[in-house]
Amino acid sequence: MSKLTRRRLLKTATVSLAGAALLGGAACPARAAKDDPKTEAAIQKGLKWVAKSQSSLGHWTAGGYPAAMTALAGTALIASGSTTIQGPYAKNIRKAVDYLLGKLRQNGLIGDPNTDNRYTYGHGFSMLFLSQVLGEEEDEERRQELVEALEKACDFSGKAQTPSGGWGYVSAKDGNNFDEGSTTITQVQGLRGCRNGGIVVPAEVIDRAKEYIYGCKNADGGISYSSRNRGSSRPAITAAALATLYNAGEYEENKHIPEMLEYCKKNLQNLGEGPNSFGHWHYTYLYYSQVMYRQGNKEWDPFRDKLYAHIVKDQQNDGSWTGNIGQIYVSACNLIMLQLDNAYLPIYQR
Repeated sequence: MSKLTRRRLLKTATVSLAGAALLGGAACPARAAKDDPKTEAAIQKGLKWVAKSQSSLGHWTAGGYPAAMTALAGTALIASGSTTIQGPYAKNIRKAVDYLLGKLRQNGLIGDPNTDNRYTYGHGFSMLFLSQVLGEEEDEERRQELVEALEKACDFSGKAQTPSGGWGYVSAKDGNNFDEGSTTITQVQGLRGCRNGGIVVPAEVIDRAKEYIYGCKNADGGISYSSRNRGSSRPAITAAALATLYNAGEYEENKHIPEMLEYCKKNLQNLGEGPNSFGHWHYTYLYYSQVMYRQGNKEWDPFRDKLYAHIVKDQQNDGSWTGNIGQIYVSACNLIMLQLDNAYLPIYQR
């Protein structure tokens, strides 16, 4: 057994127990994905493309969002089991971490508001990625650097929250208190990743965000785009909200969760095809796959097989995937979905 394999086995056991302690319940061990050579080949080909497409500065970009794309690409790589010090993508992950830490501003924002008019996406995804890296960082100086950066980042998010409890594309101050669901989701999941990693996140910030999400819920169980635009449910935002609420420890005993889950299953179980088709497919299923994964093997296995077959058939010859926003965005989302059964990242575990 190789050193990397031993580390992976130890990590899976450790983070599963840690997750159980955080949620106050028994750990649910990860189950290996069905032995499907096509899926495994697609993953390996995709990971190699992601690594090869990284810039010399350590980032990836699409649509003018380098922080968001770098964080998503980095998350896809660490989902394979590589860390900053071990594995075939260690060098790429280190460069991605260096790039994002270099984008940390004095006020705690990870990103550049001068060039990114939707900087909260990058900030949230960066918190999530760096918080997952933190758990594997063995160099004490680098670990402390990550802790300090994430403390500042969490403080920025707390101050950027609107009075309604959500977040917009920019901070509450910069955006006149506008908020909407998709950016709220990235902040909450990023903050939960940090909190799980030992970073102090005020409970009231998370609690207000949860109340914001519930306040956007409609009679059909779906979530509206914004607290200012209620009444029209969005499958993508509902799936993302549900995945994030699970991260925050909200489960079936909460009256809202079963209604949201029923809405998602009604609209998303057929992979967005047919009469319930919609846009932002990869964003939607990045989160809905997490929702289904947490339902347990009985529901996850058949859905996973259908989802993975859909993803694998669309892969390009060079290992990437194409779609809206850009190749790295679609490829990173697909690779994160394809590697959920690895259970290497605490934020995605059952």
